[in-house]
Amino acid sequence: MEKQEKLDKFYDEPHHFKNGVAALRKLALACGLTETYKWSFPTYIIDGKNVIAIGKFKTHFGIWFFNGVFLNDPKKVLENAQEGKTKAMRHWKFLNLEEVNKTSVTDYINEAIENQKKGLQLKISKKPKGKIEVPLLLTQEFNKNSELKDSFSKLTHSKQQEYVEYITTAKQEKTKLSRLVKIVPLILAGKGLNDIYRK
Repeated sequence: MEKQEKLDKFYDEPHHFKNGVAALRKLALACGLTETYKWSFPTYIIDGKNVIAIGKFKTHFGIWFFNGVFLNDPKKVLENAQEGKTKAMRHWKFLNLEEVNKTSVTDYINEAIENQKKGLQLKISKKPKGKIEVPLLLTQEFNKNSELKDSFSKLTHSKQQEYVEYITTAKQEKTKLSRLVKIVPLILAGKGLNDIYRK
């Protein structure tokens, strides 16, 4: 099904919030946003960037502001779309058509458009990577072979972790030793344990 067909179906099919989402659509288009369809919802973009989406559910309908975290929210109507998971997105829920104040909704949409034009984006800091605890067997091998130690240090954090887990998950000492023999040439070649599967 083409995007336009999906949009038509979303807005035309019988639903108790049909008039509500139609009103929100009208306001979004009046603000100059381009209509498309993503993630099963009508989505409104500017310069190729997502600004808002419109949704309808059993108990409510509403607007998602993709970068709603930057909105002033004078009416105190915005909610975190998914507490604990969603960082930037905010949701404005409506329980009936009468709650849709054209002026207020338009103000919020226009502010979201301006923020998008300014390029406002929430910078999400990455979690610090845990320290790699090299097992004794591998440390002993490093002490014998400085080139191996140097090659290991040049690997990415995740590749180092794969090698450490490969050694430590072996239950028997002989298995650990045989695994060590297997990984030494791979480390020296600057390869990861699972590179063969990453193609």
